[in-house]
Amino acid sequence: MNNNLSPQDFVEKAKLAYQTGDYSLAAQIFSEATTVYTEMGDALMAAEMRNNQSVSLLRAKNPQAALEAVQGTDKVFAEAGEGRRQGMALANRASALQALKRVPDAIDDFKKAGDVLQKADEGDLRVEVMQLLSMLYLRKFKIYEAILALQSGLAGAKNPTPRQRFMKKILFMRL
Repeated sequence: MNNNLSPQDFVEKAKLAYQTGDYSLAAQIFSEATTVYTEMGDALMAAEMRNNQSVSLLRAKNPQAALEAVQGTDKVFAEAGEGRRQGMALANRASALQALKRVPDAIDDFKKAGDVLQKADEGDLRVEVMQLLSMLYLRKFKIYEAILALQSGLAGAKNPTPRQRFMKKILFMRL
């Protein structure tokens, strides 16, 4: 690790690696950024870097390492009252669990993420999480649960896209 680099330099290098598709390198640099932020005593940014590392590892097709990287970050954000980031951490963990085919655990974490994001008034992010949950239910042929998850997510959308407005009309139509 180069000690002459600021934490932001690490973040910029990691983002560049991620944008160019070098997810393994991005994960490695996010890990280095985690170390720097930890040494500085900035637990929130260290947890943020671990979340970014997790996403990079998942894209690099290493879901076990992605799960390990994100573990515990939701608690760091919860203790700091950072509902948005807590919800994102839970969703990241759910995605890693889904990739590991631990579907019941993934469903639980997607639900928790949806609840946290709803409390944090993050309706648009919640829509994305509930869509992921709905797709997971559909893959398990749980049609009713999929519809309920999608309805729940769309109900809280602050700025629905045209596609989301269309889905809302269909899902909330009285038969």
